[in-house]
Amino acid sequence: MSRWQIREPLPLPENWAAQLSISPLFLQILLGRHIGNFEEINSYLAARKKDLVPPRNWPLIPEAANILFEGLSKGKKIAVWGDYDVDGITATAVALDILEEHGIEAGYHLPDRKNEGYGLNIAGIEELAREGYEVLLTVDCGIADCSAISRANELGMTVVVSDHHLPGKALPPAKAICDPKIGNMDTWPCPHLSGVGVSFYLMAAVNQLLSGITGKKYKMDRALDLAALGTLADVVPLEGQNRILTRAGLTQMASNPRPGIAALKTICDINAAAAISETEVIFRLAPRINAAGRMSHANLALQLLRAKDHFEAANFAAQLEECNKARKLEEDRIYHAARQQALNLLEKKDYSSLVLYGSDWHAGIVGIVASRIVDEFYRPAIVLCDDDGLIKGSGRSIEGFDLYNALDNVSHCLTGFGGHRLAAGLRLDAKYLEEFREEFDKEAFNSLGEKPPQPLLLLDCELDFSQASNHEFLQEMELMQPFGPGNEEPLFVSPPLKVVSRSFIGRTRDHVRLQLKDLKSGYTLYAKAWRMASSFPAEIVDKTIKLAYTPRFDFYNGNVNIDISIKDWKIWRGGYE
Repeated sequence: MSRWQIREPLPLPENWAAQLSISPLFLQILLGRHIGNFEEINSYLAARKKDLVPPRNWPLIPEAANILFEGLSKGKKIAVWGDYDVDGITATAVALDILEEHGIEAGYHLPDRKNEGYGLNIAGIEELAREGYEVLLTVDCGIADCSAISRANELGMTVVVSDHHLPGKALPPAKAICDPKIGNMDTWPCPHLSGVGVSFYLMAAVNQLLSGITGKKYKMDRALDLAALGTLADVVPLEGQNRILTRAGLTQMASNPRPGIAALKTICDINAAAAISETEVIFRLAPRINAAGRMSHANLALQLLRAKDHFEAANFAAQLEECNKARKLEEDRIYHAARQQALNLLEKKDYSSLVLYGSDWHAGIVGIVASRIVDEFYRPAIVLCDDDGLIKGSGRSIEGFDLYNALDNVSHCLTGFGGHRLAAGLRLDAKYLEEFREEFDKEAFNSLGEKPPQPLLLLDCELDFSQASNHEFLQEMELMQPFGPGNEEPLFVSPPLKVVSRSFIGRTRDHVRLQLKDLKSGYTLYAKAWRMASSFPAEIVDKTIKLAYTPRFDFYNGNVNIDISIKDWKIWRGGYE
């Protein structure tokens, strides 16, 4: 169960709702999100492509673009070094597509997750040099790779780093660096760009410069789908420029999807020409792209996104589907083992964090498992496995605990780490595992306190079922899309509801469907609780409860219904408890 907190209601300015052509209830929700003045609300609701900030107005980007242009205009060979996740793959695809438009045949390198790991490595740099590449562009990586970039300099390569991760104590010796996490972040129109976001703006500037000598120009609208895909998958705040990029990209995925995305939608049982939501991108498209790097090689996903015809794309999508099926099986195996290990640890001691290790766990899966462990136990979690004589793994955090800072404080136990506040990767020698577990837990205890915090649910306001089923109101809520960190989907508290019936959804009996009668409005609606069957025993029927829930349209099979999605619930006793 979570703590519930209703956002503080603000007075409604006179005539704003009428001037914006929205309801007073919807205006109340927007004001509760601290979208504070009339112009901000109007801009937020519009989220127009024309409000994207031109590349020339971003720090560091013009300088980096000029350095790339200088090398390309002299005919130097360029290679793009990306990453094996969705953000890195889409960032690589953006760079390669734009260079190809100008007749530049660029090389690329996506590291093998198991054999190379994240970021640049000296062996890969030396191989690119042997192949004659003189210019190296990194996307979604590079900010922490000082030694590899030093080696590239020794080999005569011009290196431009584009990244969005936190830098280490020293910056790499690149010719130019584009990263909103260095310097004064407030000078960036959007300091929380994804890797593909940085790549998009940098390559837009390069595109403009190249057009002067090639006579060609890549239409940047064509890359919006890639920008949206990588931005959503990397779970960066969907505010400002990120929200505009993502909304425009989702529109493109529906109206004119590239062959690879159309094939991916089809294999996910989504009509290739249909609208697609951010939820479908995050939970259906992105896992299949990520599965390539986890179970095979990220090159497969890059080939899908850059496929030129639908037959070729369908073949790549089918291969990704097989990778994803294998990923699911491996994920379930590791999760159940990690979960049992967590329970065993908590029996011995009330840990503030969970450091879990399995020698045979898959390095490409441990990050997903860490997220699931955090969701269940609501503690910072690190899941580790064996890797080439060392232990490596991924960590995920909770609000209020800076994972990157904690790892930095216990770095004497580690051979390396990187990431940010909520997610990170790390390596260590096996002999330091127990020391690391205890030292890391001290960091968690000192930060979170003696009693592990409960997750907090911020509720927009009370909403009865008559309002939740109002089509005009639900259409207004769609203006807030896409939803994600920094722009969470509205969450409401219900009036008291009587549980009329309960039934299972699906063969696994993990999900339930409740028939609920609103004791305030008299409306009866059905609600779904995903992965919450154990929280709703048969005895819940005829009880009176309150929900934390979200209403939305459900267009399944062409029929329009109201979908009530349950986030949390409490027995009604005249209060929230």
